[in-house]
Amino acid sequence: MKNENRNEEAVSPVIATILMVAITVVLAGVLYVWASSLAEGNTDGNLALYVMDAEDASGSPSDGIEDNLVRVTMTQGSDINWAAISVKVSVNNEAPVTCNNPGATGGGCDLIEFGDTSDQVWSVGDGVTIKEASAMCAAGETCSVTVTITDTQRGVTIDESSAVAE
Repeated sequence: MKNENRNEEAVSPVIATILMVAITVVLAGVLYVWASSLAEGNTDGNLALYVMDAEDASGSPSDGIEDNLVRVTMTQGSDINWAAISVKVSVNNEAPVTCNNPGATGGGCDLIEFGDTSDQVWSVGDGVTIKEASAMCAAGETCSVTVTITDTQRGVTIDESSAVAE
């Protein structure tokens, strides 16, 4: 009599190998889909990095209006149309005020363009002087000015810069 010990619950080596290969193929497929979706996220050409420099504008704040507060210059980035930009200014951490784009009226501050003013875009080397349309910074006061530039078409903040108006 032969005494055979069989373990009926064990998986045969052939089935184990097939299962390991199947799991590896499925895992490789999941990783491929994940990696390709990451790669596709940056291939549409819309990735734009902007660098803006803010500095004190000429002149000192007075008790009147129309004082120059700060100058913002684009030092890096692609051209962006003025119609697609929103500029907000916060003085001394007060509520932000939306400025008029060059040539527009009706906001809490005005943007006076410098550099190449012949086109309708903000390019590297171009900039704006932010001018009060209402009293924002009193005479003799040192004002902390935060400028937030937003691309309204994409709904993203392009830059947030700070400067001191004296």
